[in-house]
Formats: sequence, structure tokens, C-alpha cells
Amino acid sequence: MNKRTNSVVLALVCLLFSIQGASAQMKWNSAYQSYIDQYKDLAIEQMLRYNIPASITLAQGLFESAAGRSNLTRSGNNHFGIKCHGWTGKRTYHDDDAAGECFRAYDNARQSYEDHSRFLATQSRYARLFSLKRTDYRGWARGLKQCGYATNPQYASKLTQIIELYGLNKYDRATTYDRFIAKHASEESPGPDGVRYVIKAYNDNYYVIAKKGETFKSLGKELGISGRKLAKYNERDKRETLDDGDVIYLKKKRNKAERNFKNRPHTVKAGESMYSIAQKYGIRLKSLYKKNRLSPDYNIRVGDKLRVY
Repeated sequence: MNKRTNSVVLALVCLLFSIQGASAQMKWNSAYQSYIDQYKDLAIEQMLRYNIPASITLAQGLFESAAGRSNLTRSGNNHFGIKCHGWTGKRTYHDDDAAGECFRAYDNARQSYEDHSRFLATQSRYARLFSLKRTDYRGWARGLKQCGYATNPQYASKLTQIIELYGLNKYDRATTYDRFIAKHASEESPGPDGVRYVIKAYNDNYYVIAKKGETFKSLGKELGISGRKLAKYNERDKRETLDDGDVIYLKKKRNKAERNFKNRPHTVKAGESMYSIAQKYGIRLKSLYKKNRLSPDYNIRVGDKLRVY
């Protein structure tokens, strides 16, 4: 084997190890998936208005906010790490490149997403990115790093890894989105139209927590969804009165729980019922019976192991 061949082989081996190392850096995370489920419609809405790939918006939001769990996000609803430069609105302070730096703060995630879009669309240094195709997420990721959005030398590769691991690029081809969810899923406080509920995402669905004494009719009226449909989605009678803390799903539930419960059966605890377990995992009651080969008249016992995926 000559020197040239040796060099080629060595280069291929190094490339293989670098690829393996990059893939090992990031694994599928249920918190990331929940974030995506909650904000994908908002990201698509922003894409259709500003022509920024939804995959890039979601990947940046995930990375900058640690899937909504960072201190900056919790204290100021800042999902994209945008600092106060030229900002006259609410502020919050955190250590970043220097101690006690000023960051923009918002009332809810929706405001953060909107400001992120405007920030990129109005800053001249990002102008060249808008000549890229909407589906060129790799070009956008590299461009954001080159234009100085972040100081992390791995910023572009991190965004690309997130997009490819979670298949976010499929949203870049979207032409429609759920307008109701885009408007309300990110509200952490009552909106101008008086909506009093924080809509959360779970298991490819959305839910709110009911208040004592409400009905499906009253809840549906406030949320803009048919009370009859709400009752049907939650496998209950439309005339029932709701209890404080009831989880009410806004779309038809799935047949199985989230993927991270694939090999994790549920252990029945005191006070639980088949219905409460189905609601806990966001799955249909009849699917829970079917998965466990149980008849509808079966009385579960404390300690029973139930498949939910």
C-alpha cells in the first residue's frame, strides 16, 4: 500500500469517526419532541410570513432555550437568546459572554417567535440568507453562524443535527398550519381575546386543564371548539360537569403513548382507573383495553402492569 493510499484510508477512517462522534453527541429526547409538538404550527406561521425555514426557527428555539427549560426562557420567554441591542421593551439579565448581560423579555413565546422573525428579516447582516431556498436548512444554518448570530463554533452543525434527528425539514414544505394552535399554544397569560387557558402539547395532541364546575359547552365556547367535539375527543358525555384539574384534549387522541414509553409499562396506583390512565398518556380508552387484551368490564388492581405504547 503506497503513501497516497495510506492517506486516503486514514482520511476515510477519520471521517467515519467524526461522523460517529457527531451522531453520538445528540440522541432523541422526549422534551425536545414535546417542544416541537407545541410550537411547530407557530414556526410554520412565521415561515409563511417571513420566509424563514420553520426547521431553522424550531432548531434555534430548541437549542437556545434548551427546549423551553433554560432560565432565560423561564424568566423572560426568550426562546432565541436575543440580546437587548436596540430594544426598548421588557428586559431580563443573565450571564452569557459576559456577566449580567441584558436580554429581551416577552409576555409569552409567541412574542418571542415574532421578534425573532423580525430580527432576522430587518437586520442587514442576515439579508443574504433570504436569497436561499426555504428548503435549504443547511445553508441557513451555516449562514446564521457566518453572519454572527452565535459565538458557538459548532452552532451550524448543532442546528443541522437537531433538524435531521427530528425530521424538522418536513415543516419547510408546509403550506398550511393549525391557526388556533399557532395563536394560543404559546400563551402563558390571558390574551387580548380573553382566553384563560395555557394550551400545552402532548403526544401529538394539545390539552388544557379544566376548572371546577365547567362543562364541555362552556369550555368549548371559550376555546372556540365545539363542546360536543371536546366531549367526543375525551370519550365523555357532553352533558358532564368537569372537575378542577381534568385534562381535556383538543383533538382526537392517539392509539398509543409517546415513543419513550415503548418499553415502559404503566404500574397501576391506588385511585387510578383505566380512563384516568388513558388520559394521562393521551391515548384512547378502547386502545388501552385492546393493547392489554382486557375486556371493558375488567377491574384493574393496584400493581397491574399495563402497556401504553
